[in-house]
Amino acid sequence: MNLTWNTTHLPTTLRIQTLDVHAAGEPLRIITGGLPPLIGNTILERRRYMREHFDHARRALMWEPRGHFNMYGCVLTPPVSPEAHCGVLFLHNEGYSTMCGHGIIALTTALVETGALPATAPRTPINFDTPAGLVRATAHLTATGRVERVSFIKVPSFVYAHDVRLAVPEIGELTIDVAFGGAFYAFLPAARVDLRVVPEQTAQLVAAGEAIKRAVNRALPIHHPIEPDLGFLYGTILTDSPEDPAHHSRNICVFANAEVDRSPTGTGVSARLALHHAQQELAVDEPILIESILGKASVFGGRVIGLSQVGQYPAILPEVSGTAFITGRHEFVIDERDELRNGFLI
Repeated sequence: MNLTWNTTHLPTTLRIQTLDVHAAGEPLRIITGGLPPLIGNTILERRRYMREHFDHARRALMWEPRGHFNMYGCVLTPPVSPEAHCGVLFLHNEGYSTMCGHGIIALTTALVETGALPATAPRTPINFDTPAGLVRATAHLTATGRVERVSFIKVPSFVYAHDVRLAVPEIGELTIDVAFGGAFYAFLPAARVDLRVVPEQTAQLVAAGEAIKRAVNRALPIHHPIEPDLGFLYGTILTDSPEDPAHHSRNICVFANAEVDRSPTGTGVSARLALHHAQQELAVDEPILIESILGKASVFGGRVIGLSQVGQYPAILPEVSGTAFITGRHEFVIDERDELRNGFLI
């Protein structure tokens, strides 16, 4: 049926264009047009400006009816450091991330495969200013110009606290670790709460992850030694044995407002590399593959490529890698007549 659809006459407050991508199953909605420039001399200043002036756009694109509870997105900005190609802010159901590994993989893939940034095989470097610092990504290309995978070097990652004893009212006594990989996470094996990292136990894993985060926030102040804005617990990561025995392990990340990462979580993998290295379970340049709750079809690679220091904390330099695919292109109309135009969550 040949029909003509004309939406140009609709009264709107915003008309926003996006490109949608997924990395290991986790979505990334990239705002490509329609949002005014974000003011600020640093990425953190631009994040504050977005929060104060355009948070309704975040809610409209991340929340229903245009998004969903577990939607994830980003906004590109001009770079603020001489080495960066662009800056990026990451968005989710609760607000704004400090860094996002799956987002870097998805964004790098999209920039190269759409021709937004020039690329040459076999490798094209792309650097991003993020709230957590400069992130160096590399698009590994096939001879035909497709992105085979993306690797990136994260900000230095470190163990913040080891063997923290917690009283979790909903669960009981637990021992957890806290590490930073661009964001702070609490870590523990899922077996400690009598669970497995499998899709059919997602609701129980989310409940446990949220209860543990609340308990950590009561018992352990989180302070980043350099950047105060990064000093908060972002989520809980529960680990398990992998679906594929050739892989290192599997994990689920429960972050923000009870959001579940479908990917293995790039910042979480970075923090796990710091943990395993500190426990002498992982050597420099030793690669590992970590699955998400989706199993062997959703994998990120990781390795420690060097050592560093963050304030008083011994740190590692992590490299994370994965693949991403473009899933769609959209123009979202935010109609001023719509009482639900800025979104909602159920």
